[in-house]
Amino acid sequence: MVKHINDGFFENIGHVFLAIPCIYYVCPRACFIPHISSEGLSTCFCVQFDHKYHASPRRQGAILCTDRRHNQGRNSKKRDTVPQNVDLPTLLPKKKKKPYPIPLKKIQQAARADKKLAELGVEKKLEPPKNGLLVPDLIPAAYELLDDWKLLIKGLAQLLHSIPVHACSECSQIHVAQTGHEIQDCLGPTNSSRRSFHSWVKGSINDVLIPIESYHMYDPFGTRIKHETRFNYDRIPAVVELCIQAGVDLPGYPSRRRTKPIRMMGKKVIDVGGLVDEPRPSVDTSSVIMDLDTHRAFERFAPPLESEVLRIAQETIDAYEKVKLGVTKLMKKYTVKACGYCSEVHVGPWGHNAKLCGEFKHQWRDGKHGWQDATVDEAFPPNYVWHVQDPKGLPLKSALKRFYGKAPAVVEVCMQAGAHIPQKYKPMMRLDIVLPDNEESRLVA
Repeated sequence: MVKHINDGFFENIGHVFLAIPCIYYVCPRACFIPHISSEGLSTCFCVQFDHKYHASPRRQGAILCTDRRHNQGRNSKKRDTVPQNVDLPTLLPKKKKKPYPIPLKKIQQAARADKKLAELGVEKKLEPPKNGLLVPDLIPAAYELLDDWKLLIKGLAQLLHSIPVHACSECSQIHVAQTGHEIQDCLGPTNSSRRSFHSWVKGSINDVLIPIESYHMYDPFGTRIKHETRFNYDRIPAVVELCIQAGVDLPGYPSRRRTKPIRMMGKKVIDVGGLVDEPRPSVDTSSVIMDLDTHRAFERFAPPLESEVLRIAQETIDAYEKVKLGVTKLMKKYTVKACGYCSEVHVGPWGHNAKLCGEFKHQWRDGKHGWQDATVDEAFPPNYVWHVQDPKGLPLKSALKRFYGKAPAVVEVCMQAGAHIPQKYKPMMRLDIVLPDNEESRLVA
């Protein structure tokens, strides 16, 4: 509930300010005042000051009272609270290997258990799709994921005709607005001469939807890709390769469908069902993969009508959510490997042997990738960008950097086109934060 208060109210609750050692300020215009009673912390007042008189508390304002009378006992369940602000995951240092998605202790325990079974001569029990067979229940999900992937590329390419996207020519950051921002966070090679300001150029769909490619293999359990034979395999989007291995029959990209499971003892494959040569495609693969790739998608799709932009934006963000959900569902069963040092991704039970890694201490590994289980964000990266409340307003400033939120680039593009934003992205976008002026930012606690 919202109550209006006058000058006398602040005189009556002045002891509350003295009793509280620290007050959390959202911005210079609002602060939270907890009300302490015999029941504990039961009410939280949000006092919002007038813009012109934020320095003087004795002004008319409004308080927002939220009842929090819950049992604070040790055995009480956690309350379902809607966060106002959510910080993004911290950037991992490039001079260190990525953490394992599965704890290392569990990986070591599973390896020791497999080793004991191998010493006893007991074969390892494998369930589909770990044994090379398909999972029938996931075949419709793979076809649905491929359709949503097509719709996402088409809708995003159409929206970029009306929503401007800027990309830095020196680093990997992008910005969705009429003009590029003025936040000094460029890490490019010549950032010192530019005082860390970005060098903005026109962005493309590959800047918004980061292309993550993987080698297409006819038999993922067959011969591993070597460095000398890497050019014998096509590179296609990792999402498409995941759908193919999950049961999608795509013309030009055949996949071996096994009828008998493979047999393993420990880490050694004792029966793979024989090696089969890959059949030559009977159709032109370039025409098949064109609708499934972002290459030249901006040229293939014409600008939409102004009346259709809102509908396309909503369909695009819905397709984005469905693609992320579909990739998560398939990756729970099908193995996807990612390099622990770079952004290389391989769909299959084990990674390839191409020596293409050039990240931290690649000389010690002879350029080979450090394969580990991939996460959903590695196979389908969100690519977070700064959220802009007014795309046609003034550019973002470095002084107000901590007040700005972020969102995936696809979500930001669809939001500026008029789409409805899912609730889970609103806390990280910080939509409830009132942006102060430059003079006000230094007064915020």
